[in-house]
Amino acid sequence: MDWLYSDTVKEHFSNPQNVLLESEQTFDNNGRGITGNIKCGDQMLMLLKIENDIIEDVRWKTYGCASAIASTSVLSETIKGMNIRDAYNIKPEDLVKKLGGLPDNKIHCSVLGDKALRAAIDDYLEKTGRAGMLKEEAVEICHCIGITNKDIENAFKNGARTWEDLQAATKIGTGCGECKDKAMELFHEYAHIYGV
Repeated sequence: MDWLYSDTVKEHFSNPQNVLLESEQTFDNNGRGITGNIKCGDQMLMLLKIENDIIEDVRWKTYGCASAIASTSVLSETIKGMNIRDAYNIKPEDLVKKLGGLPDNKIHCSVLGDKALRAAIDDYLEKTGRAGMLKEEAVEICHCIGITNKDIENAFKNGARTWEDLQAATKIGTGCGECKDKAMELFHEYAHIYGV
């Protein structure tokens, strides 16, 4: 059977970098972020060691598929030595590009890493008395997995036009499903805003 992923995905899935090992449960970190919901199938923990706003080291754990593991491995390598402001602005599409692409039905797996990263940076900023310095002004729409209006807007900009497209891009509504009406209201707003 042929491997459906790029060699980069295969390498990072088979040999993930910076994974939090059982022996490192006391990893010295000052930024902790967790996102996702294990009931929905994916959850991510990101731990950062930051000095003078530079990410010195990172560890992560995920409950997810090959795409989620590979994209988080690539993310962890990318952010080492990076200023937190630059790291905060990394987007899922940046990770997909570094991976050499992902199958369309797996793009949503790259979303968890950047969300956990932002949560860890937000945690660090709060601990250093700068809460909200970089925080996106976003409204959480799907409480099960933390999908915001910004995530929905990005999915729309990237071509999602139906509920199924939105779910494929973000995994929204895969828990309780109570977010569908609000998400579709936003979809209609974005259609008017962007003239589609």
